[in-house]
Amino acid sequence: MSSLPVDDVQGQQYFDKIIAEDSRIEPSDWMPAGYRKTLTRQVSQHAHSEIIGMQPEANWITRAPSLKRKAILMAKVQDEAGHGLYLYSAAETLGTSRDELVDQLLVGRAKYSSIFNYPARTWADIGAIGWLVDGAAIANQVPLCRASYGPYARSMVRICKEESFHQRQGWEILYELSHGTPAQKQMAQEAINRFYGPALQMFGPPDADSPNSQQSMAWNIKRFTNDELRQRFVDMIVPQAEALGLHFEDPDLKWNEGRGHYDYGELDWDEFKSVIAGEGPCNVQRMQRRRQAFEEGAWVREAAAAYAEKCERIDPNLISA
Repeated sequence: MSSLPVDDVQGQQYFDKIIAEDSRIEPSDWMPAGYRKTLTRQVSQHAHSEIIGMQPEANWITRAPSLKRKAILMAKVQDEAGHGLYLYSAAETLGTSRDELVDQLLVGRAKYSSIFNYPARTWADIGAIGWLVDGAAIANQVPLCRASYGPYARSMVRICKEESFHQRQGWEILYELSHGTPAQKQMAQEAINRFYGPALQMFGPPDADSPNSQQSMAWNIKRFTNDELRQRFVDMIVPQAEALGLHFEDPDLKWNEGRGHYDYGELDWDEFKSVIAGEGPCNVQRMQRRRQAFEEGAWVREAAAAYAEKCERIDPNLISA
C-alpha cells in the first residue's frame, strides 16, 4: 500500500505514463521532487555556462583582426547572452526564481562548465572555442531537444541552431589560419592542442564516475551517456581536423576497425576535478568579473523594476503588452 497522498500517487502514475510514451512534462504537471531538482540543477548550470562563456570571447572583440571578425564575434557573444536568458526562463518554470539562481552562482554554490575556466591566449583560440567547444556543446545539446521537460527541450531547439553558426565561425577561423603562413598554421595547431582535452571533458566524467546519468536517462532528460557522447564527438572531429590540415596530439588516437570508432587516450580527470573545484587557470578571474558586472548592473535592474511598477500603477495591461 502506497504511503503517498492520493494526488501524489495519481501524479506519479501520470508522470510515468508521459515518460513511457516519450512525451513532454510541462510546468503545470506533477513531477517527482528528484526530477525537479535534477532539472533545476542542470538547466541553471547550463544557463550559468552560457553567461560565463561570454567572457573569453568578449575579451577578443577589440582585438579581432578585421571589422568583419569583430562584427561576427559581437553577434556570437550576444547570442550566448540570449541563450542564458532562455535557459534561466526555463529553469524558473521549475519553481526557483532567477534571482535565487543567479545568487547561487555568485556565492559559489552553483557550477558552470569547466571549459570556460581556460584562457583564450591567441586569436586561434577563438577558432578552437568555436569549432571544438561549441562543437562539443552541439553534440551534447542536440539530444536535449528531445528532453522530457518541455521548456528545456524547446529552448534547446533555437540554441542549437545558433550554436551551429558558432561552430562554423570557429571552423572558418581555423581554416584561414591553417591555410595561411606557417606561423599562422602553428598558432592554429597550438590552439587545438590546448582545447582538445578540455573539450572532451565537457561531456562530464566517465560513466563509471557519473552515478546520476542513468537516472537522467530513465527520465528521458538525457538520451546518451557521457562516454557515448564523447565517442560520437571524437568520431566527428578527427576527419574534420584532417580537412583543416591539423591533427590532435593524442598518441592513442587511431581508428579501431573492430569497434568502428576512433580509440583515444585517457583524459586528465585529476585536472578536470581540480578545475571543477575552482582551481583552474581562470576560475577566480571569471567569477570576479561576473560579480563585478552584476554589481555594476544594479542600477539597470532597479530602473527596470521601477518602470514596471510605474506601468502597473498606470495600466496593468502595459506590463503584459
